[in-house]
Amino acid sequence: MGGKSIDLERAPAFRLLFHLGKTTMRPGGIELTRKMLDGLQIGERDRVVEFAPGRGITMRMVLEHSPRSYTGIERDRVSQQKVQEFLHNKKIGNCILGKAQASGLKDGCASVVFGEAMLTMRSRAAKLKIAKEAFRLLEPGGRYGIHESCLTKDDLSEDLKNEIEDELNESLLVRARPLTLMEWRELLEETGFEVRQTREAPMHLLELRRVIQDEGLWGTAKFVSRVIGSSAARRRILNIRYTFSRYGKYIDAITMIAVKPK
Repeated sequence: MGGKSIDLERAPAFRLLFHLGKTTMRPGGIELTRKMLDGLQIGERDRVVEFAPGRGITMRMVLEHSPRSYTGIERDRVSQQKVQEFLHNKKIGNCILGKAQASGLKDGCASVVFGEAMLTMRSRAAKLKIAKEAFRLLEPGGRYGIHESCLTKDDLSEDLKNEIEDELNESLLVRARPLTLMEWRELLEETGFEVRQTREAPMHLLELRRVIQDEGLWGTAKFVSRVIGSSAARRRILNIRYTFSRYGKYIDAITMIAVKPK
């Protein structure tokens, strides 16, 4: 299997999936990522900052637009080093070791900031800190993009929200708290942003069709063979798929594009 050995029974879901060869962890898959990038309208004059680039899948898509600059902020040292090596070889951009909520970059240094699959796993207070950091980094008129999990109905009871959170935590082994569409909008507006665009997609991270779309046939074959080849991995993946299926009508993926007022 890919990378160093991990405890398949206790590893957080994203580490488990990376270990098994899954490269795309975005809730709405690569297609919703493309829609987010379309909304951000990255061009040659843009200075782009990405929170938590991970293995650099979206970074490569951004670089196809030839931005003026690219900076990644990654807290995982292994991922940071891999992304930095790629950027160094391409002689473009930089990836620094740091936290999204306290990047250390200068005020107004970016025209585009985005992050994917990293706010959902944090408390509302932590979500707000990261959004505020994005707001600080952006110049007036700059764009902020998010790609996260979303609860499908604004009127869900707190009991059901807590149940979904607990079940996701038990299955994924991370503290995931998706917000409703209204709550995501309120979070960004509280920070000072003006929300300009919202797109949704089904949360089909482990559905075969989505896996093929994200990983390709060869990548899917490797991922499936690794899952089949390990009873521990198979149990975890089936449990995660069951949780997603059980609460599927309540959980979607969402991307939002917001603008810092001029």
